[in-house]
Amino acid sequence: MIKLLTVLINSAVGRNASEVPPMQEEITPEVFEHLVELAALELTPEEGEYLRAQLNKQLQAVRELQAIPLEEGIPPASHGVPYTPESSPPPREDRWQPYPNVEALLSQVPETEEGYIVVPDIPHEALD
Repeated sequence: MIKLLTVLINSAVGRNASEVPPMQEEITPEVFEHLVELAALELTPEEGEYLRAQLNKQLQAVRELQAIPLEEGIPPASHGVPYTPESSPPPREDRWQPYPNVEALLSQVPETEEGYIVVPDIPHEALD
């Protein structure tokens, strides 16, 4: 996780993976501002500082987890239980079931067209 964050942050500041130095102790305001620009986010100064502080707290938590000594070869687990196909429930079969009263359901939405719910367009910009 730290290595991934290191690569992402260093690529954001123009370094390639072969020249990646060790991860800084925290995400600096300059690096954070560059990441915000790359993500095309619009943040107030207060929102930016809050988000940067939260990211640094998460980064610290990852470092603390990485510092826990583990024996080599321990398999990944979820909630302390090994995650294997044998211990996981089988996926539920997908089955289509008609809704008993479609008209009542559609009468609750603001706009419909030929039996479909009409939703507003979401404006977006094409990324270069």
